[in-house]
Amino acid sequence: MKFVWAFLAALLMIVPVSAVAQGTATADDTARVLAGLKPSAGSPLDTVTQNAAWQSHAKYFDSSWEHLNQRQLGKIRTWSAKHIPDRKPVLFYMFSGPDFLYADAFFEGASTYVLSGLEPVGSVPDLMALPPKSLGSELRGLQNSLNSVLSYSFFITKKMKTELRNGRLTGTLPILYTFLARSGKTIRDTTLVSLNADGSVTPLNGPIAKGASPGAKIEFTSASGGLVQTLYYFNTDLSDGGLKTSGFLAFCKGLGQGDGFVKSASYLMHKDHFSMVRAFLLENTSTLVQDDSGIPVRFFDEKEWQLSAFGRYMNPLGLFPGTYQPKMRDMFAKGRAEPLDFGVGYRWRPNESNLLLAVRGSNARADASR
Repeated sequence: MKFVWAFLAALLMIVPVSAVAQGTATADDTARVLAGLKPSAGSPLDTVTQNAAWQSHAKYFDSSWEHLNQRQLGKIRTWSAKHIPDRKPVLFYMFSGPDFLYADAFFEGASTYVLSGLEPVGSVPDLMALPPKSLGSELRGLQNSLNSVLSYSFFITKKMKTELRNGRLTGTLPILYTFLARSGKTIRDTTLVSLNADGSVTPLNGPIAKGASPGAKIEFTSASGGLVQTLYYFNTDLSDGGLKTSGFLAFCKGLGQGDGFVKSASYLMHKDHFSMVRAFLLENTSTLVQDDSGIPVRFFDEKEWQLSAFGRYMNPLGLFPGTYQPKMRDMFAKGRAEPLDFGVGYRWRPNESNLLLAVRGSNARADASR
């Protein structure tokens, strides 16, 4: 027996560390490579970065992100720092899909982000299992999935439903990984989870149970260091019918009062059968930032909320008939709205975009009483 142990010890000393670790890669290195960034020194994914397809991918993202930061993200962070100085630790971003990018730009530093949508979660990306010959097509698929959000600030839902099910890099996780890495985050851990009917969240082992919703929990840190932050994404139906049978709102309520963000939400909360998610945001957020596709202005109690208009309100796109708001028109009348120097939402051009900042509290009540 002593001989066997001595032999194994000697063998481990001979075999290079890289060989022992071969086939494994950290979630953070995977995210960096997907985002066109170099992995950590000694990562088994170093070999992937030698591939011409990856090098082309990296150049694409370097260029795209530079333009995006100059055109939108940097300006959004400046706007946010000025107009949202007081923030809750939790951000609820309904109808988001995998759009962590704008959640972070508008509400950087939250301890918990809750994203939700109909886009599938997918599997945890494993680039080591990807055949080298398929790398180029998979990376191009990722670029195609991100093209609309990088160019216009929103995902095209119907297109995403198809694209996120094709190839080996499926679901929202590759996109979330890319956004986290490009936003300067370091991923510590990723867990596929089940959102149960009672609002509890448990690790997902095997098929999803009836009445539960699939999700992912990603723990990360920011470049500035500090506490571990958490990102949840749930594939769940936010209509009244869906929420009545899911634990999503119970889970959200368990996190306490938060802030809210809504963008490019297909004007769903204008409809009666999305009343539950609309009511949740009105009752459980302290600050709500949205474009006109979010909660109609008529639902905000003027005694509870102070509303501030930014940008320019125009007719909604023809895809969304019956969603024009005369009250929004009055709020954005000449001289009443502060200008925006960036574009966001369906009308993504800077001179066409609008934002509504809703703040709850004593300041809002005092202002309304004047």
